[in-house]
Amino acid sequence: MSEQELDVVDDLSAPRSPVIYEVVRRHGEEEMERPLISLWWSGVAAGLAISFSLLGMAILKTHLPNTLWSPLLTSAGYCVGFLIVVLGRLQLFTESTITVVLPVLKDPSSGNIRRMARLWSIVLAANLVGTLFAALFCNFTPAISETIYAGMLDVSRKLIELGWWETLFRAIASGFLIAAMVWIIPSAESAKFAVITLMTYLIAVGEFTHVIAGSMEAYLLVLAGDWEWWRMIGHFLVPTLLGNIIGGTALFALISYGQVMREI
Repeated sequence: MSEQELDVVDDLSAPRSPVIYEVVRRHGEEEMERPLISLWWSGVAAGLAISFSLLGMAILKTHLPNTLWSPLLTSAGYCVGFLIVVLGRLQLFTESTITVVLPVLKDPSSGNIRRMARLWSIVLAANLVGTLFAALFCNFTPAISETIYAGMLDVSRKLIELGWWETLFRAIASGFLIAAMVWIIPSAESAKFAVITLMTYLIAVGEFTHVIAGSMEAYLLVLAGDWEWWRMIGHFLVPTLLGNIIGGTALFALISYGQVMREI
């Protein structure tokens, strides 16, 4: 083959796993170096933006007939918030379950562990504050019509029906899918929109639980009087948080690191 043809082969070849690993790891390093105030406001913005996932589902549910196949269409609305967050490079907690873990796996120093814990705690708190603001806005202002608000509550009530362990294991699946999305995006190039849409659509149609997107639903149920605060925290936030961390960190991040640790 000619030199020019070899260049074409290089251009058309998918990046090797160590290359993807290094891209995600460096992104994690950059995130851990960001100032606290930047992480906080980016996290709050992500919490506000992710709330459009519930709104998107409620709008579609309101305008579609109540049939067996309608969840396949209403689930498409779930992708809206994630598209805003991921394409807008906002700080979402479940993304950081892989991005900031890879630098720690490479260098598990006390300094790196502290930086990871700092980012996790700030981003998680900021995300939850953002979704709380969004829930208060939807509940106490006339911005959302009564019909759509009723649709938001209807979509959210499925959380109440889940048991603790069911919530945990569904969150593991969700955490794994979000981590897979983060891993795929560096090689997706112009297909990022499709990757984000597919992965988050699977979360919605599979009825998996996501700690940040689901917190918007949980807050609305509390504000509507359908759920008590303590029950929402104990039966939703805690198992979903644990499951997302297990799925994104203990499963995907460790597997991803394991496949490249002899090549980096």
